[in-house]
Amino acid sequence: MPLYRTLGSLAAVVTLAVTGASATATASAPPSVSAAAGLREVLFVGNNWDGTADVVESSGALARIGRINVIPDRDQRMTEIYLNPIKLAYFLGIRQGPGEGHDQFVDDMYSTPDGSAVVVSRPSFADVVSIDLATGRINWRFPVSGYRSDHMAVSPDGTRVAVSASTSNTVHVLDIASGKQLGSFATGDKPHENVFTDGGKYLWNMAIGEVNTALDEPWLDWTKGDRHITVVDAHTFKPVKVIDMRDRLDAFGRKDLSDAVRPVVFTPDESKLYFQVSFFNGFLEYDIATDRITRSKTLPKNPATSEDRTTWVNDSRHHGLSISPDGAKLCVAGTMDDYATVVDRTTLQEGPLVPASKPYWATVSGDGKACVISEAGADRITAIDFATGQKTVSVAVGDHPQRVRIGHVAADWTGPSGG
Repeated sequence: MPLYRTLGSLAAVVTLAVTGASATATASAPPSVSAAAGLREVLFVGNNWDGTADVVESSGALARIGRINVIPDRDQRMTEIYLNPIKLAYFLGIRQGPGEGHDQFVDDMYSTPDGSAVVVSRPSFADVVSIDLATGRINWRFPVSGYRSDHMAVSPDGTRVAVSASTSNTVHVLDIASGKQLGSFATGDKPHENVFTDGGKYLWNMAIGEVNTALDEPWLDWTKGDRHITVVDAHTFKPVKVIDMRDRLDAFGRKDLSDAVRPVVFTPDESKLYFQVSFFNGFLEYDIATDRITRSKTLPKNPATSEDRTTWVNDSRHHGLSISPDGAKLCVAGTMDDYATVVDRTTLQEGPLVPASKPYWATVSGDGKACVISEAGADRITAIDFATGQKTVSVAVGDHPQRVRIGHVAADWTGPSGG
């Protein structure tokens, strides 16, 4: 078993009373940073396996504008890894585990408010880097604690970026301009998704536990580690709330479901959280004020999908959620079932099942009219109209696209001069 699977100490957090912290930012919506004059809104598409990010139009045809090499320092990083046996063990473990036989060079990315740089988490290199969009050179590099970086989140004002350090059960919060650490906090096992809420007052982290072993039968769920949501004050980094979905799922009558919370999305009115969990072809609704799960939705299974859980990538069944700007529709990426669908939030009725190859993420187009999914199995992104539930366009991108994020570049940008 790779070394990275065995590490990950129990986060020492204090469970406090539910405070009903509200949320204004979502996991899929862009940060509320107004584009300054001279900037162009775009979508950044992280191509995890080839170490690039495609920059495409944020709406409409999603035409590609340029491409960024996010590993310009690859030779230097690889030399460091090969000279350190522990780093090498983790690097190879990431390749054989979450990387599905490939190195993971870009997990998440956000642009700076001025559109001059893009900040990228690079799992296999266990770091976060800022890349100058004009030159393609690295502005700063922050090595995370432990041996793997993962999901990020940017504050609503665009000045702070949070990154999960998977193997150290830590979230680092950095100044987006300088890369200086502003603070950090402990999480459950294997921190994953991060979301700033309440205008940047709070920061939520979802720890998913161990997802790379073959111990996937429900009776072996206890081997997956300590999985909970940690909510901290985003300025002091002190915990204000810990949510263990195990208790909430049991109370809701779903003891059969995993409590490993995957992608999440908040409603615009800050009252509800929708979330996916490991192994489940569907999602759940959590009421923040009452601190309880209120509804669940089971989505159709693809008859061609194996029922052998060990064949599902990183314990996913469905992985990717976004919500329309008016809060009326959810968009769900049915990762292992090879489709995406738009769901009416009032009735929870799904629309057409749009065929897609290993859809891995869902976000919202710049004009708010469409859900944009990454099709990791087909190296493309696809837009699905929120109103009709139908596919409108598909665009080829790099190898194994995962995260897709709204951002900004200079209005006349077409790619780095050096890349």
